[in-house]
Amino acid sequence: MSASSPAPITVALLGGGTVGSQVARLLVDNAADLAARVGAPLQLIGVAVRDASRARDGVPAHLVTDDAASLTARGADIVVEVMGGIEPARSLILSAMAAGSSVVTANKALLAADGGTLYRAAADNGVDLYFEASVAGAIPLLRPLRESLAGDRVEKVLGIVNGTTNFILTKMESEGADYSVALAEAQALGYAEADPTADVGGHDAAAKAAILAELAFHTRVTADDVSCEGITGVTAADVEAARDMGFVIKLLAVAERTLDDSGVIVRVHPAMVPNDHPLASVRNAFNAVFVEAESAGAMMFYGRGAGGAPTASAVLGDLVAVARNRISGGRGPGESTYAGLHVRSIDEARTRYYVNLDVADRPGVLAAIAQAFADNGVSIQVVRQDGHGDDAGLIVRTHLATEGSLRRTVDNLRMLDAVKNVVGVMRVEGEAGP
Repeated sequence: MSASSPAPITVALLGGGTVGSQVARLLVDNAADLAARVGAPLQLIGVAVRDASRARDGVPAHLVTDDAASLTARGADIVVEVMGGIEPARSLILSAMAAGSSVVTANKALLAADGGTLYRAAADNGVDLYFEASVAGAIPLLRPLRESLAGDRVEKVLGIVNGTTNFILTKMESEGADYSVALAEAQALGYAEADPTADVGGHDAAAKAAILAELAFHTRVTADDVSCEGITGVTAADVEAARDMGFVIKLLAVAERTLDDSGVIVRVHPAMVPNDHPLASVRNAFNAVFVEAESAGAMMFYGRGAGGAPTASAVLGDLVAVARNRISGGRGPGESTYAGLHVRSIDEARTRYYVNLDVADRPGVLAAIAQAFADNGVSIQVVRQDGHGDDAGLIVRTHLATEGSLRRTVDNLRMLDAVKNVVGVMRVEGEAGP
C-alpha cells in the first residue's frame, strides 16, 4: 500500500436484520463518501447473524457468519452491535472491547439495564462506546445532550420516544377508534409486533428515558428506576374528553430535576398535551423530544424514531465519529455520572391532572368532592359536569400537585358514597402557569 493510501478501518457487524442489513448496504453503497469523511476506507469484514443460510438484502453473502464470537474476537477496529436484547449482546460487546474494538450499538435495552458495565469496559480497554441509534432513531439527540449541551444545565427532558404508541394514539384521536382497533391496524402495517407488550406497556420508552436521563443529569439511571405506565388503559372516552378540552393524549417520557435540585424523577405514562403545544402535532410513528436547559432554553428534536434506514443513519453517524477517533488517536466522551443525584419516586413528581368521575346527581356532591381534593392539598383548576338521568359525569382538572397527593385524593374519592366510579385519571403536561 502506498504512503498516500491510509489503512482501512475494519468494521464487524453483529446483526443482519432490518437495521443491520441497512447498515451493511450503506457501508457498501456509500463507501467512497464515507472514506472521504473519515479519512480512510471503512472495510466491512463480517456480519454475524443467527441463520447464515438465509440471504439478506444489502449484505454481501461472503461476509455472513453465524459465529458471532469468532467474528468479535478478530479485533476489528469497530464492532457495530444491532442484535438487540441483553444476551448474547452484552457478552459479545465486552469481548469486542477486550480485543481492542470500539463499539457502536443501538441496544437501548442493554444500555438501560447495564450501561455502567459497558462504560467501565470501554474505559478499561481504552475504546469508544457510542449509541446515538438507541434512542429516537435518526434524530440527533444523544450527541447534543452528551456534547453540545455539556456546558449547560439541563432542567427537563420531555418527549415522544415510541413510534408504535404514537401511531396508535393518533388513530384513536383522528378516527375515534378503540385501542384494540388501532393496535390491530398498527400490527397490520408493521408498526407493532405480534407481541406489542414492550411498546404499548411503555417498557421501550422507559429504557430510552433512562438513557436520556443519565446523559441529561450526569447521574446513573437504569430502566428499573423509571416509573412506567403504558397506553393499554387509554379509552376512546379519554381521547374524546381530551379533545373536548383542547388536548390530545400522548405517551410521554419525562425526566426532570426535583424542586430541591437533589434528585431526578424519570417517568413514562400517557398524558394530555394542549393542542397548542408542539408535541400535540407529532403524529403517527414520528418522535419528538423537548430539552429545557438553563441557558439554551427550550429545544425540540423531531424526526423518524424507528425503522431500518433511519436507525442505520444514526449508526453510520456514530461509526464515522468513532473511525475519526481511531485515526486521530483520540477518544469520545465516556460515562459522566459525577452529579450522583438521587433517583426519586414518582410520588414527588409535580404535574396537573385530569380526573373523570361518575357521581350521583344530587345536591352537595360537588362540595364533598371539592373537599376531598382540598384535604390533600390539591387545587382544582376546572370542573365540568354533565347530567344524565340519576347520575352525572364530572371532569376535574387540577393545578400543579404531587403524584402522591393526587393518589391519596383518588383513594378518598373512591370512599365517597356520592362517587359511583373513578372512570379515569391522567396527567396533564405542557401547560403553562401554576
